[in-house]
Amino acid sequence: MRVAMMTREYPPEVYGGAGVHVTELAAQLKALCEVDIHCMGAPRDTAQVHDPDPALRGANAALTTLSAELRMANAAAGADVVHSHTWYTGLAGHLAAELYGVPHILTAHSLEPRRPWKAEQLGGGYRISSWSEKNAVEYADAVIAVSEGMARDVLDAYPRLDPSRVHVVRNGIDTENWHAGPAADANDSALDAIGVDPNRPIVAFVGRITRQKGVGHLIAAAHHFDPSIQLVLCAGAPDTPDIAAETERAVEELQRSRTGVFWVREMLPTEKIREILSAATVFVCPSVYEPLGIVNLEAMATETAVVASDVGGIPEVVDDGVTGRLVHYNSYEPAAFERALAQTVNEVALDPQTAATMGTAGRARAVAEFSWGAIAQQTVEVYEAALARRA
Repeated sequence: MRVAMMTREYPPEVYGGAGVHVTELAAQLKALCEVDIHCMGAPRDTAQVHDPDPALRGANAALTTLSAELRMANAAAGADVVHSHTWYTGLAGHLAAELYGVPHILTAHSLEPRRPWKAEQLGGGYRISSWSEKNAVEYADAVIAVSEGMARDVLDAYPRLDPSRVHVVRNGIDTENWHAGPAADANDSALDAIGVDPNRPIVAFVGRITRQKGVGHLIAAAHHFDPSIQLVLCAGAPDTPDIAAETERAVEELQRSRTGVFWVREMLPTEKIREILSAATVFVCPSVYEPLGIVNLEAMATETAVVASDVGGIPEVVDDGVTGRLVHYNSYEPAAFERALAQTVNEVALDPQTAATMGTAGRARAVAEFSWGAIAQQTVEVYEAALARRA
């Protein structure tokens, strides 16, 4: 079986969960079938890269993306299955399926109707991305949801979709790359570089600065963290200049009110993130929307307790009271969420024995239930079912 894997992100340009997913899935799939990677961005030897039409230079980013997708669809000739990830490649998958008469499999990592704040970033481009996603989802031969919660969201957002075409194949984690332990190079420690005190509790956050990730809620909650707790914010790639300025003001205010607040704005390599997660007493995930949340799995694999909001697929990852704690989120009660988040972080971070026990359980759960090898096999089964359905 030859699969055309379509993605915006692929190493070395990976900045979100979808890129991590494609990278790990493709590596495992190559043992089961032939995989051609089609991506966007910088030239690389490991994939076919499709650039936007140069005649559209300076146009709205949604239009340039669509033009790159046309090239991607053209290059997929000869594939038995096309598999797209996110709206950035959904149109390419749909067109390739129509052109070549092959199944289009779409993995839903997030949904545009569930991210209305993206209009703040994309303007009219958000309406184009929403149309592109809707078209791709409704016509796909199969839709892979990365969690049960995501499957429910897909069917709620797109009621025209036949439920029999929706399959749950959860995200995974490479537990060899993500493990507990200090920096691989003791002379190149991320924690030492930013001045973190190893003798005080550490609460860590890793994510983009976007409404979805709840960074503002976390910063507000941190005003009520116990004074002994340090906060390491690995937060960059803001969606808009406005949210960047808003976050900067909030962090500065927090730093004036307490010690031990460290903001890392640049994208750190995996090893440095692993070191930070491993050293943390608690990893906190305050997302207001999260189809699954690979970063929670990464923290669990490093034997770190997780405190997270109870949205989307997060409850399928974080076993409340066992691998961490869940905090209820309501969009209409932000202050209550922030207070509960602070209280829960304090309870776990100030009880090192409980935090350690949760971390051990989290690692065991990540190893037992989120293997990429099993996920690749399940994905091939979705391909085979779609091929049989076409036949």
